[in-house]
Amino acid sequence: MKSGNDYEHRREWIESRMHNLASIFALDIAAYAVMSNHYHIVLYIDKEKALNWPDTEVILRWQKLFKASNLARRYLQGDILDHCEMRKLKEVVALWRDRLMDLSWFMRCLNESIARQANAEDNCTGRFWEGRFKSQALLDERALAACMAYVDLNPIRANMQKRQKTLTIPRSNNAFVQQS
Repeated sequence: MKSGNDYEHRREWIESRMHNLASIFALDIAAYAVMSNHYHIVLYIDKEKALNWPDTEVILRWQKLFKASNLARRYLQGDILDHCEMRKLKEVVALWRDRLMDLSWFMRCLNESIARQANAEDNCTGRFWEGRFKSQALLDERALAACMAYVDLNPIRANMQKRQKTLTIPRSNNAFVQQS
């Protein structure tokens, strides 16, 4: 807090947005730590879950993040779509489904939202995050355990009061750690 300003409330922004996005995307948060100038998050991407969503579920989830197309809105309202419209809708839904299980899209939605809030609060524009996020695939249980321990202990090493929540996930393939 070198500037004399207290930005502790921004930690809640990150935690809240992280959990909100996890409820929309096909992923689970395994562990996270929000530090004073960055955060760590371990995610499990549940591709099978996303692949089993019906098209309507994909559209509804996408609409929680972005404005859906007119075609998707008509489909949800029960309008009859012709063959060409249905083919186009299927293409768009496939794209949205892919994005809803994509790490980069999750991070984009998380970081962009926080940056906009912080810039509005600071009455400025421009880059908020120093760089693009970093990710590392955790390919076995040992790597996952080591990463989760690192994330869980990071606030303690930094002499932060509160330990962050750690959750367990069923399997380690497709788990990633994020640092921003």
